[in-house]
Amino acid sequence: MDGLLREAIARIAGPGQVVEVRALTDQFTHSGYFSDHDALVRSVEPLDADGSVHGIYVTLNVVNPACSRAGRTGSRCGLGKKDSTTSDADILRRRWLPIDIDPLRPSGVSSTDEEHGLALAKADEIARWIAGLGFPDPVRADSGNGAHLLYRIDLPNDESATALVKAWLTTLSAFFSMSG
Repeated sequence: MDGLLREAIARIAGPGQVVEVRALTDQFTHSGYFSDHDALVRSVEPLDADGSVHGIYVTLNVVNPACSRAGRTGSRCGLGKKDSTTSDADILRRRWLPIDIDPLRPSGVSSTDEEHGLALAKADEIARWIAGLGFPDPVRADSGNGAHLLYRIDLPNDESATALVKAWLTTLSAFFSMSG
C-alpha cells in the first residue's frame, strides 16, 4: 500500500505541500497535517490495516501551511482523534477539480459489483465527453464503490471560482446522473 499511497500523494501534492489526512471510524475522525509526505505514509499505514477505519481521505487542494499546527515548516506526524480539520477558508488555491461518480444507493450501503461496474463505465463516458471539450486526461481512481476523476486546474479559492466549480459539477450531474 505504501508505494501506491506515495505515488498518489506525489501526483496530487507538490513537494512540501501541506496535506491533511482524515481517517473515519464510527466513533471519531483521525486527522493530521503533513508537509513531510513520507511521514504521512508512515502514519496512514497502521490506519489502513485497522478494521474500524471505514475510509481514509486526503485534501486535494492547497492547504494553508499554518494548518499543520506544528509550525509553517513542520508536519504534525501523528493523527489526533479530536483535532480541527481543514475548512473551506483554509484552502489557498484550487489545484484539482474532483468528480465523484457513485451509483445511487442508501447511505452506508456498498455498491454491488454490477453497480460498481456501471459507475466505472459512467466515469469513462464522462472522461470521453470532457476530453471532447479539449481537456487533458484526468487522474482516475477506483473508490471501491464507484470512481473518481481528478482534473488539474488552477483557480483561487474565492466566490467566483466556487460558483464556477459548482456550476460545472451541476452541469455534469444533469448530463450524466446515474438516477436510472
